[in-house]
Amino acid sequence: MSLALDMVSWILLLFGGGLVITGGIGVLRLPDLFTRLHAAGITDTLGAASILVGLTLQAGPNLIAVKLLLILAFLLFTSPVASHALAKAALRGGLRPELQDEKESRD
Repeated sequence: MSLALDMVSWILLLFGGGLVITGGIGVLRLPDLFTRLHAAGITDTLGAASILVGLTLQAGPNLIAVKLLLILAFLLFTSPVASHALAKAALRGGLRPELQDEKESRD
């Protein structure tokens, strides 16, 4: 059973690490704020959640696992709200998404 838990834990850790790296590349390479915000939001929720669940499985049933799960709950509640608030503030500030049709007409 310990080997199975270790395998699942490491798969989650590697998956989360891959998502974080992909999201970081997306934040650097995507064209406008809204697509970058999407990359950051995916990284923040799914990547961090995978890593935290993997760490919780590694910690075993103790106080550290409870703390990791509380951090996970906090992230799952705050990250989407923060992304939404930033996008709404950008829209109210007059920033509009860069659309493909507009980009083609400028070229």
